[in-house]
Formats: sequence, structure tokens, C-alpha cells
Amino acid sequence: MPKYYWYIIVTYIVTQLSALIATPVMMWAGMPRFDAIAIWSVFSFTVATLIILLLLRNNEPDTMVREENKAGPGKVVLWSIAGVFLALFAQAIAASIEREWFGVSPGSENTMGLMEIARESPLFILLPVVFAPITEEIIFRKIIFGSIYKRTNFWLAVLVSALVFGAFHFDFSHMLVYFSMGVVFAFLYVKTKRIITPIVAHMAMNSFVVISQYFLTEEDIRRMQEQLETIFIGGFL
Repeated sequence: MPKYYWYIIVTYIVTQLSALIATPVMMWAGMPRFDAIAIWSVFSFTVATLIILLLLRNNEPDTMVREENKAGPGKVVLWSIAGVFLALFAQAIAASIEREWFGVSPGSENTMGLMEIARESPLFILLPVVFAPITEEIIFRKIIFGSIYKRTNFWLAVLVSALVFGAFHFDFSHMLVYFSMGVVFAFLYVKTKRIITPIVAHMAMNSFVVISQYFLTEEDIRRMQEQLETIFIGGFL
């Protein structure tokens, strides 16, 4: 793996950990808790995203395939749109399996916690809608998945990258959901040979989740998820 990939990973980890120090300091200075979380998250991830993009730009381009074999803008747009529906479909199946086979209740505590912050401090919405898709797809798909995929096969690369993806969200009861997302986004990356495709699909999916859950109660969210599972899985079967 190129050295600058490690610089990118370290940048991402430091950004994640920085909140453990910065947020308490901002709260100690008198800032409300959710405002402190939102302001520091957006600031730190803005800086991290710029650093990561500069590291990518100033080093070798994506070497998964030659440039002429990569998808053009039209296909990128089409697969990005299709990727949103594929991700929702995969999540519905994964959530259903988690509930029926393992007794895991639908709904992610991680997502609900993020939405609680967003309702109190709307600035925080930029994190799941903009910064998380960019940094996560570069880290988990381009670097981790891409590096393993070049040396092994699709499923091993997906398994490792999706497990790390889920671990960084600290939502271990829904690892199957994160795995399903990992499969879809990795497929989009391989299909178009461009990391922008899963980034756009990830942004669109997160935007859908944020918009649909912003004004809903926890019970409304669970009911909506069950309805989506019925629509997707019922139609599939």
C-alpha cells in the first residue's frame, strides 16, 4: 500500500479521536454539548477532507485500471442513482435477516444518536451528508477494499473493508447492514472504476435517511423501516 494511503488513514483516525479532547474543552468553555459536537465535527472533518483530497491529488491516480477503462460521466450518474436503490434494498434484506434470525431490533442507535445531535444543531447535518461519504468511501472502499481487491478477490476485500467500516461506526449489532452497504458500494467502485460513484451514492442515501428521519420520532422511524422491508422484500419474493 502506498505510503500516502497511510497518511490518509492516520488523518482520518486522528480526526475521529480529536473530538474526545476538543468537545469537552468547548463544553468547559460554556458551549452547549450538541453545539460543541456539531461545530468541532464539521470543522475537523472539513480540514481532514481537504488534507485527504490534497494527498490523493498530489500522488498517483487511482490505479485499479487504466484511465480509458473507467466509466464516463453518464455511467457514473446512472450507477450512482442505481446505487441508492441497491443500497436501500440490501439494507432492507440485511435488517430483516438481523431481526428474524438474530433477534436484533430494526433501527440503528448510531443513526438515531446522530439525528438527535442534528435536530439540536442542524450544522451537524453536513457530517453525514457531505464529509462522511467522502472520507469513508476513500478510506474503506478506495484504500482498504481497493488494496485487498487488487491482491485477492472481491468477497474477501468486501468482508475485511465492511467489517472495519462497521467497527468504526461502533454499531456491532448491525454489522450485517454495514456489510450489505459495503457490498453495494464496492460493487459500484468496481463496476465504474471510479471512487466518485460510491461517494455520490453514499451521499444520496445518507441525505435520504437524514431528510426522512429529521422530523420523525423513533417509533415512526421503526415503522417506516418495517414498511420498507415489506415493500422491498415482498416485491423481491
